[in-house]
Amino acid sequence: MSRNGLYAVVAVLAVAVVAFAIYTYQQQQARPGVEVRIDEQGVSIDGNG
Repeated sequence: MSRNGLYAVVAVLAVAVVAFAIYTYQQQQARPGVEVRIDEQGVSIDGNG
């Protein structure tokens, strides 16, 4: 394999890794969750999903 072909393969793999990282980060941010707080006013439950 020529040196240019090897560079192309490495570049494609690097782009794939970055794209997967961005996709995973966005999925983590979009995940619904529940927040439960207990304070002097009582119990409050907030859901964002």
